[in-house]
Amino acid sequence: MDISTGKSSITRPARRSGRRTLLGLAVATALAAGLTPAATAGPAHSAGVRIHGGQVDLPVAGGTATIDPATLAIDARTDDGRTLRVSDPAADAPGKPSHVTKSGQGARWSYPGRGLSAEARIERGRLLVTLTSDRDGTLAWPVTGTDKAASALQLPRGEGLSLPVADPFWNSSRAQLVGSEEDVASQLTLPVWGYTLGSGRGVSYLTPTDIGTSLAYASQGGRLRATAKHAFSGGNATRAYTVAFSLTDGSPVAPAVDYRHWLAEHGQLGSLSEKIRKNPETGKLLGAFHAYAWAGDRKAAGIEKLNSLGISRLWLGYDADDSPMTTADITAAQRAGYLVGPYDSFANGRTKGPDTPPNSVWPDNVYPSFCVRRADGTPQPGFHKQGCYLSSQAFEQAEPQRHYLANRTRSLVAGGAASYFLDVDAAGELFRDHDAAHPMTMAQDRANRLARMQRLTDGTYDTTRRPPLVLGSEAAGSWANRALAFDHGSGTPADGRLWPMETGHFDSTPDQPKDDPAWGGYTPAAAPDTFFKPVRVSDFKPEHRAAVADALKAMYDPAYRVPLYETALHGSLINAERWELSFSKLPEQKTTRALLAMLYNTPLNFVLSDKDKHNDQNVRELAALQKYFAPLHQAAGAQELTSFDWLTADRTVQRTVFGDGTLTVTANFGTAVHDELPGGCVDATLKGGEPQRLCPAKVVS
Repeated sequence: MDISTGKSSITRPARRSGRRTLLGLAVATALAAGLTPAATAGPAHSAGVRIHGGQVDLPVAGGTATIDPATLAIDARTDDGRTLRVSDPAADAPGKPSHVTKSGQGARWSYPGRGLSAEARIERGRLLVTLTSDRDGTLAWPVTGTDKAASALQLPRGEGLSLPVADPFWNSSRAQLVGSEEDVASQLTLPVWGYTLGSGRGVSYLTPTDIGTSLAYASQGGRLRATAKHAFSGGNATRAYTVAFSLTDGSPVAPAVDYRHWLAEHGQLGSLSEKIRKNPETGKLLGAFHAYAWAGDRKAAGIEKLNSLGISRLWLGYDADDSPMTTADITAAQRAGYLVGPYDSFANGRTKGPDTPPNSVWPDNVYPSFCVRRADGTPQPGFHKQGCYLSSQAFEQAEPQRHYLANRTRSLVAGGAASYFLDVDAAGELFRDHDAAHPMTMAQDRANRLARMQRLTDGTYDTTRRPPLVLGSEAAGSWANRALAFDHGSGTPADGRLWPMETGHFDSTPDQPKDDPAWGGYTPAAAPDTFFKPVRVSDFKPEHRAAVADALKAMYDPAYRVPLYETALHGSLINAERWELSFSKLPEQKTTRALLAMLYNTPLNFVLSDKDKHNDQNVRELAALQKYFAPLHQAAGAQELTSFDWLTADRTVQRTVFGDGTLTVTANFGTAVHDELPGGCVDATLKGGEPQRLCPAKVVS
């Protein structure tokens, strides 16, 4: 609704004629044909493995890859005669290689001086290189982005970024990328990155052994490079390191297409349609925005008001605090067609005190005996350095007899909640536990988390089988896609400066007073400023504004955003932004965030409280935007994202397609009209229907 006039801002523009786009992608064709992105570049080379002059040629989809065992440099010769640099030599030389021998579909050799054995092989058109170490150590390889034709780097930060390699912002200290290093398992949402190498060519780098692997960024000659580094550790079971290389069509989402195929080929790609079949309550997520409720908005009367305003579907979360939603409140939400679930965490333990979150308090001696122990025997500090992180292995060992997790869950859904939000479990911050009573590797930590999330999903978390729960978690790594129905956080390409913004500690330590309180704290209780107070760049102190503006640019500038996560996982789970970044929290980014949500077919996340002075405005905006979103998401939410295009050279006009043309969305992030679509507006067309237009500025304020 247009707040000023009360009229709908969703209009039906005239149908536009088709035209050739600036960048036409082969994603839809590749997905429909069941091909890897490499296969779109040309037929697979028919020749076999060839060893010559100490080098190894291997046929890959789209050409031939040549690896030099002496340095681990890799080049590729495409079927149309181009030579691409896939990787420079390893940054730390692996040493003199042994004699190279053929082995099945590949070749083997070793580096005796480093205790490394190597295998290069072909699998479904990809080149897979596996390095196995007999000792602890590190290897910095592959070294990527060194080809002179490299034009863009694709990174799965949150939803995803495609960064022009020569972009001044991203090569400068302002972006805080260059000189940084990110853990693939916990800081990237997909274990993959990629480069566009000129027109119609690119390379995808996939690390299925993501635990122990990181990605470091450098700028050389004003151009972005990315180097992977793997830590071989016997104690952490990371002695094997595999990288899968694919030639692609160079599209900005090609690495995600490659990864989606990898997941499908290895039985690791979940299906939202199948999740709905197994638990029909999951279907209520289609068309729903998400919101966390406080005070009266979590009560029956507040819920009925939301429904009366036309909010047809909603996922409604609430804190597992001393005043949770009652059976009557949950029943009212169910009558409205909403899903309701508590916010919980199995990750933290603390001594009970006046300020201790209820979900950090456990019975018996869970705290501190379940604490993750570091190598020096000290506990791994918990949230805000309080208490400790609890070992998933300790819980797994105790659960068959003590039922700590089952008892917690049963108590929180006793009022009839059909959903559950489990903080942290899918976020990827994995731990090695050195406690002799419950030792654990990072891989075991991940497996434990997947197991307990799956028990919530299928209802087997209790010995007396319970109804399955519609499960969500925080910032879900792709490895959790089969267990979850939704996540909050993987939609946000979080910048490191977000945490100083939220905590108020730009130049001070957490134990000191805040040096910038702009974001707000945890009062008032019924509508805490940290979640509800709108914040603009100008609200911060002058000395912090430039950093805040740069952080928001790194997170939300549409010229850099691409739907990598949706390309890989749309149709498997539903992805939203971080819950502390509610739609109302950043008013200057509202239009961009609304357009991105419609373009990516992903829900917006809100916070609601009748004690918040902005609540009426928030509810009106939620109702208007959800009215537009609901039919689009109900039609396409369980389908693949099959195409992404930039329609203008400045990347301000973008288009997505879902399924076999089920939904086509065009968003104009600029200010000028493009092909009859005004700046700041989006058109969405369901198959066989007419375009429907939304201009968020007419809805939000």
